Amino acid sequence: MLLGSPVPTEVQIDDEALFARDFNGNLLRMEEATASELDQTVTLTIDGIEVTVQLAVPTTDSQGKVIRDAQGQPIPRPTTIYDATTKAFANRPGPERSGQDRTHHQGSHNEHPIPTLCHKEHLPPIGVCRVCMVEATEMSRRGPRSKLVPSCIQRVTDGMIVNTVASQADPAAAARVRQATSTIVELLMADHAPADVRDSNPKTSSNELVAIADRLGIVGSRFAPATIKRTQDLSSKTIQVNRDECIMCGRCRRGCNDLKRNDVIGIAGKGYDSHIAFDLDDPMGKSSCVSCGECAISCPTGALEFQPSFIETQIKRLEDELKENNSDGTIVTAEELSRYSLFAGIPKKFLQFNGAAVVRRTLQPGQTLCTEGEYGSTAFVILSGEFEVFISSQRGAVRNRVADGIWGLLGGIKTVIEAVGGKARLSDFAGASLDDQQRILVDADDVIIGEMTCLNRYPRSATVVATKPSEVLEIKRNILYMLQRNSASREILDQKYRSRSLSNRLQSLPILEPLEENVRRKAAEALRDRVDLISVEPGQTIFEQGDPADHYYIIRLGFVKVSQTFQGTERVLNYLAPGSAFGEIGLLDDFRRIYAAEFEPDTPPGTRTATCSALDHVELIRIQGKHFRKLVQRFPEIRKSMGDRMRELLQRDEDAKEQMQQVETEDFLEQGLYLAQSLLVLDLERCTRCDECTKACADTHDGVTRLVRDGLRFDKYLVASSCRSCMDPYCLVGCPVDAIHRNGESLEIEIEDYCIGCGLCANNCPYGNINMHGFPKQEVDEKGRLRTVYQIRSSGKRKPVVQQRATTCDLCRSIDGKPSCVYACPHNAAFRMSGPELHQLTMK
Repeated sequence: MLLGSPVPTEVQIDDEALFARDFNGNLLRMEEATASELDQTVTLTIDGIEVTVQLAVPTTDSQGKVIRDAQGQPIPRPTTIYDATTKAFANRPGPERSGQDRTHHQGSHNEHPIPTLCHKEHLPPIGVCRVCMVEATEMSRRGPRSKLVPSCIQRVTDGMIVNTVASQADPAAAARVRQATSTIVELLMADHAPADVRDSNPKTSSNELVAIADRLGIVGSRFAPATIKRTQDLSSKTIQVNRDECIMCGRCRRGCNDLKRNDVIGIAGKGYDSHIAFDLDDPMGKSSCVSCGECAISCPTGALEFQPSFIETQIKRLEDELKENNSDGTIVTAEELSRYSLFAGIPKKFLQFNGAAVVRRTLQPGQTLCTEGEYGSTAFVILSGEFEVFISSQRGAVRNRVADGIWGLLGGIKTVIEAVGGKARLSDFAGASLDDQQRILVDADDVIIGEMTCLNRYPRSATVVATKPSEVLEIKRNILYMLQRNSASREILDQKYRSRSLSNRLQSLPILEPLEENVRRKAAEALRDRVDLISVEPGQTIFEQGDPADHYYIIRLGFVKVSQTFQGTERVLNYLAPGSAFGEIGLLDDFRRIYAAEFEPDTPPGTRTATCSALDHVELIRIQGKHFRKLVQRFPEIRKSMGDRMRELLQRDEDAKEQMQQVETEDFLEQGLYLAQSLLVLDLERCTRCDECTKACADTHDGVTRLVRDGLRFDKYLVASSCRSCMDPYCLVGCPVDAIHRNGESLEIEIEDYCIGCGLCANNCPYGNINMHGFPKQEVDEKGRLRTVYQIRSSGKRKPVVQQRATTCDLCRSIDGKPSCVYACPHNAAFRMSGPELHQLTMK
């Protein structure tokens, strides 16, 4: 319809809605959302179903985390018709099914009624393909007006009536939308879908254009194909480029530039000569492309595909790994995995890129799936069977206590178990009474287990043992990362967290300590569905001193700095570790009137007494002030203990002011040393700068040193540039092939040989402790043997092809476990210690 087909008399086209442009020149309707619209709702009708949505929603990143401004407020964006349709249909729970398919038929498993090629929910919409058109009817002064609009950028209005290509409420409107959409798809098929592509099976093909054509019943195109043939680019060893199939949707460009921040892909040429370009239209293999694979994963057609030889190498590598570990697991192919609706949101190309990175494991009764305390990088999707979850510590009630040593000095709180005998199972931490001997079992209805360790990179909190013959899919962190891109899959993970870990965390709140066990469980259950899970970026302020007190917070992941302006100078009072809670002082107005005047006479009740900000990537559980106050009013036991708690907190802050004038806690926090579990510390009063430590490191690791004798100064000590084995290592986030992880037995970071050299881990490390080095590239030959890849030079001589790979210190774990840098120091000036140990050393 938009490209030359007749316009029905019933429809009026609004040019402004179709042809407004953004700052890049893309056709886009530009409308800014305001913060006030976040609290406003509208009701519209989509395919005959009423849907109520917010007028605006917070802008999120590719993982669904809310993006906030410098003041910590969410940045609003307009709610679009596509958003509302996703909520009404795609995220609507489907009908119950039986067996294995029912296990994975949760969340978003219904076909989205709006097809699209240029849009994905984790990418910013640009509205260029127009395949997502719908007919929208709105009221005007002249009566109802209907128009065809791109749903991915058209915002909703109150009373709007929307009909999609699948509408049964208005078949005539659905036919008009189908005619317009089919015309566009036919035009794209004519130019960008060769005969072999059209004949491919749309059910198994990764080509989304073919799948949409099949959905619309398009067998062939009525239009003649373009006579201009574009070029292929096979210069990259990882990705092949076929520009004949490129529809210029821009998804590869947004994936490369907006998500990965590599800024490699752009557009060159004009008209039919337009094509995606790498750098200044260089061949892909000679450009600055790091082969992270995001462009190929994002591509909806065959324009960007992974090289078959690369996929074969990935599969061969995983097969060898399973044989080496004597694992009974079997590889799950991308085709097989796509049949599970939980994985419907993962692009098939991503699964190919990772060489079938999902392994099916079968366990017999008594076999252990995972063990408490190990550093795991995988999660488990339960297909069948049953597991018991328990921990090895003494059974008892969970309590938060002030941490020992330096952690307690800086305000840290640790979770402890008050033992009362016996083993502690998950039931003990889900609110069961101490006399309840019920075993807590998980099965396929629980969908996934072990995901929190996989996501937060902390040790496993429980041991899981099979009680029946069971079958699971073991998925790596990068697969879980992709699952989070899909809102429905992300909702499943959030629901499981709320039903398991969140209840445990809420029961351990300090304010609930005075309650009896069964009362505490009821209070936690009442709060569970009323809390918000929010993410805070490093350096972002959660609230400032003097702000109105509105919420109570529990730290789920990361660390929070507490500071206070004192005599015109900002002083760090303490920092809070995961599991800590804060924000209650300003919420308890009546206690503030009694106790706060002694410590903070100029601070009015109901305001924050300190500033809290994120030291790193922080995830918080937020309880709104109204729910917090109701909780305090409902349980008299809490009120009785709150007075002492208030005085204790205020006195602690007062003492911290004096202490912080004597120690360099600001530097300790700003340099990120609080996260370190293994620092290479050099005593500068003993060190003679002989460089024996760096020489020993280079000799140990084939000439590639893992440390630099330079770095941050803290008192008389130098913290050398070497891997710190952080408690929450940022380097593990987002690796496209999961080549970097903890080895499961210790704190050290391992980088596997199949690292593709994309440099993401080096960029993620805020301390510069991961370096990129060149190594001879190796491939698997036809006999399954590794061989070095050579390049023939103009002189006829062979030169090994060099491939970039990340390197970092592993504390010589790959050699003998004894750090060569420490043992090589002739002056006893090199030490390995944790961040808190260094801080305690400098306080003496």
